Amino acid sequence: MAAVAQWVWGALRARSPVLSLALRTSPRLLCVATQQQNSGQNLEEEQAQSHNEQKAEPSAAGRMLAEEKAKLEEQLKEVTDKYKRALADAENVRQRSQKLVEEAKLYGIQSFCKDLLEVADILEKATESVPKEEIKDDNPHLKSLYEGLVMTEVQIQKVFKKHGLLRLNPVGAKFDPYEHEALFHAPMEGKEPGTIALVSKIGYKLHGRTLRPALVGVVKDA
Repeated sequence: MAAVAQWVWGALRARSPVLSLALRTSPRLLCVATQQQNSGQNLEEEQAQSHNEQKAEPSAAGRMLAEEKAKLEEQLKEVTDKYKRALADAENVRQRSQKLVEEAKLYGIQSFCKDLLEVADILEKATESVPKEEIKDDNPHLKSLYEGLVMTEVQIQKVFKKHGLLRLNPVGAKFDPYEHEALFHAPMEGKEPGTIALVSKIGYKLHGRTLRPALVGVVKDA
C-alpha cells in the first residue's frame, strides 16, 4: 500500500504542481485516491474472473449434455434393434405356423387316403381278372357286374383327383427313387437302361408328395 501511494504521489507531483501541493497539505485526499485506484483494479479482476467462470460453466454443461445425448442415442439404437428382431421372429413364427396349418389341410387326409388305396387296388384287380371274351350280351349278369366295377373304379379315381391324389403309372419313364420302388433289375432287349419296363403296383402322389411309390421293374445293362 505504501509503495502504491508513493507512486501515485510521484505521478501527481510530476503532472500537476498545484495538485501536488494540495495533496501535501491533505494526506487524506491521497489515501482516498489510492483506495479508488485499488478498488478499480479489484473490480476489473473480479469481472474477469466472473467472465472466465461463466465461460467454463457452459462448456462443462455442454459436455454433460453431449454425453447424455450419446447415451440416449445408444439406448434408442439398442431398443430399436431389439424391436426389429422381435418383429422378425414374430413374422417367422407366423409364417411357420401358417405353413403348418396349410400342410395340415393338404396332408391331414393322407392316412385316410392310404386306406382307400387298398380299395382302389382291389377294384383294379377285380376288373382285370374278368376275361374280356366273357363280357357278352348273352351273359348279362357278368357284363353288368363288370360295368359296375369299372364305373366304381372311375368314380373313386375322380374323388382321388378332386382331393389332390393322383396315380403314378410310370411305364417307360426314367426310374426316380423318390417316386418309384424297384422290385428287380433285368436286361431287356429294345429297352433303354434305367427306364421302367414293368409296373407291379400303381403308385400315388398327394398334392405333389409321394404317398405310395410305384412298385416297378427297371431295365439294366445286358
